[in-house]
Amino acid sequence: MKFYLKILVLFLAAASLFTACGLRTDTFNDDTKIPLREGDTLSVQISLEYPSGSKAADSLMRKSILTAAFDMEEDPTTVEETASKYESNLEDAYFTEAQDLPVEGPFSWDDFINGYFTDGYKNLRSYIIEYYSYRGGAHGVNTLTALVFDKKSGEQIQEKDIFVDNYSLSLSSLLQKHLPEAFDGNEEEYDSLFITDIVSNGNFEPGKTGITWYYQPYEIGPYSLGVIPVSVPWNELKPLLR
Repeated sequence: MKFYLKILVLFLAAASLFTACGLRTDTFNDDTKIPLREGDTLSVQISLEYPSGSKAADSLMRKSILTAAFDMEEDPTTVEETASKYESNLEDAYFTEAQDLPVEGPFSWDDFINGYFTDGYKNLRSYIIEYYSYRGGAHGVNTLTALVFDKKSGEQIQEKDIFVDNYSLSLSSLLQKHLPEAFDGNEEEYDSLFITDIVSNGNFEPGKTGITWYYQPYEIGPYSLGVIPVSVPWNELKPLLR
C-alpha cells in the first residue's frame, strides 16, 4: 500500500509541472513598492507564467512572452533579470516625468502585469497578458494582449499564418456581425462605440469554440467599456482557414 501511495505522490508532483496542454511551466511573482520623491510610490505587481523547459520551442515562447509583457526592445535574458530591468526603466521614466509634476504630492504609479496560458486549439497555444497602468488622473488603463504559438515549434503565429490570402474583408464582415454579442443586448453600450465597422486587429485568441479578438479601451469605444472581446465560431471561420 505504501509503495502505491509513493507512486501516486510522485505522479501528482510530476503532473503539477505541466499545464493541461502538456507544457511544462513556472510562474514568476513579484510585488514591489519602490519609494520615489517626497512620498511618491511606484507599485509593481507581476504574475507571469512562462515555459520552464530547455527545448528550442520553450525558449522561443519564453522570449516572445517576456518581450511582449515587459515591452522590451532588445532580446530578454532571464525572467528575473528582465523583470528587474523593467522595474528600473519604470523608475527612470518616473523621474523623467516628475520634472513636470507639481511639487505637492504624494503621487503614486501602479503597474500590474498578469500573464498566463489558456486552452488554445489543436496545434495552436494561446497566451494572455493583462496589463494595468496608472500614471495619475481619474483612472488607470487596462489592456489585454493575446499571443498565439505553434505548439511544436514555439514560433509566434500571426493572422496571416492561419487565414487564406485576401481574408480581411470577409473576416471584418464576421467581426461586425458578432460585435453586438459583446454587449449582451445592452444597446446603450453598443451605441456608445466610436467604430462599429470593425476590422481584425491581430490581437486574437483561438479557443475551443472559435477565435476571440480583443479591442483595447479607446480602440473602438470609450474607456468605460473596457477591453471588448468579439468572438467568431469556428464553423463560420472555416472557409477562411488555410
